[in-house]
Amino acid sequence: MKKVIVIGSGGHAKVVIDIILQRNKILNDNLKIIGILDDKYNKDKKIEIFEIFVIGKIEKIFELSEDVYYIIAIGNNSVRRKIVEKCSNKNFITLIHPKAIIGEKVNIEDGTVVMAGVIINSYAKIGKHCILNTGSIIEHDTTIENYVHISPNATLCGGITVGEETWIGAGATIIQEKKIGKKVIVGAGSIVIKDIPSSCIAIGTSIKIIENRED
Repeated sequence: MKKVIVIGSGGHAKVVIDIILQRNKILNDNLKIIGILDDKYNKDKKIEIFEIFVIGKIEKIFELSEDVYYIIAIGNNSVRRKIVEKCSNKNFITLIHPKAIIGEKVNIEDGTVVMAGVIINSYAKIGKHCILNTGSIIEHDTTIENYVHISPNATLCGGITVGEETWIGAGATIIQEKKIGKKVIVGAGSIVIKDIPSSCIAIGTSIKIIENRED
């Protein structure tokens, strides 16, 4: 049995906990969630998800035994990073939904969560503490660095690089071989057809006719 603590008690945590429950049910994983940590903890007001209770604030992590594994169920990329930097000596688990499709020669590092319906194709590299949200597609040879969030139904074509702490919005499409910098926000539904520098917000779906084709 592997004991797990979930950090965070918002909507994202509900989906993360459900992955654990589904892995136990479908794959017979022996993961036992022993509690949730969240700074909203109040001893006079119980907070629970799937009948699993918040047992303390995040700082309680330093009081728990060394045989516990953690998963950070918080959508904000920079918050996840700050928690990891404070708790770098702790064990973090990687969670992959049983209904995700993972190709050969894919590398997924510690603390990353892969939701249902995600497709990761061969030779993709996924960094630490990333979120690959429901139905997103990560094509071959793509590199996603640490603390990235790929939102639902986003599509990353082959050979893309995504820098740390970047957030790709829902339904966005990035064409092949493009480089996205660090701490970038790509708006929902955007189509990325050129490289994007670090620390910016990029939105839009601009298209222009470049050639007329005859029948």
